[in-house]
Amino acid sequence: MIRYTLKCANGHQFDGWFASGEAFDTQCAKGLVACAICGSNAVTKSLMAPSVQSTRKAEPPQGGESPPAPPALTSPANEVEAAMAKLRAHIEKNSDYVGEDFAREARAMHDGEAPERAIHGEANLEEARALMEDGIGILPLPFRSGRKTN
Repeated sequence: MIRYTLKCANGHQFDGWFASGEAFDTQCAKGLVACAICGSNAVTKSLMAPSVQSTRKAEPPQGGESPPAPPALTSPANEVEAAMAKLRAHIEKNSDYVGEDFAREARAMHDGEAPERAIHGEANLEEARALMEDGIGILPLPFRSGRKTN
C-alpha cells in the first residue's frame, strides 16, 4: 500500500491509500478518485516527503527536558475535521444512542407509541429506505458512532 497526499482543483488537500502508483493512475482515469471535502474529480498527487524511519537512536535532549509529544492522531487536521468533531460531540451530547434499534425507535416515535426525543444509531439501507417511504424524517450522519462495537 502507498499513501499519497492528494490535491483537488479547488486546493483541498487530503490523503488516499492505493495498492500501487498504477492503481492510483487507473482509478483517477476512471473518475473514481474524488476530493474528500468538495467531491471534485480533478485530483492530482501533491508534493510530499517520504516517510522514512531512521535506524539511529535519537539523541537525548540537553537539560533533561523531554522532547515534544507528536500530535495526537485523533486531533482534527483541518477546519473541516474540527467542524465534524464539533458536530459529532453536539449530536452525542444532545441525543440518545439507540444502536441497531434505530429504525424501530424512529417508527415507534412516529406512530406515537414512544415519546419523541432526539436519537441516533444504525440502520441498514432497507430500514432507512422504508422509514423515508413512510414519511419518517431521518438523516444519515457523516460519521460512525464511537459506541458501535465489532
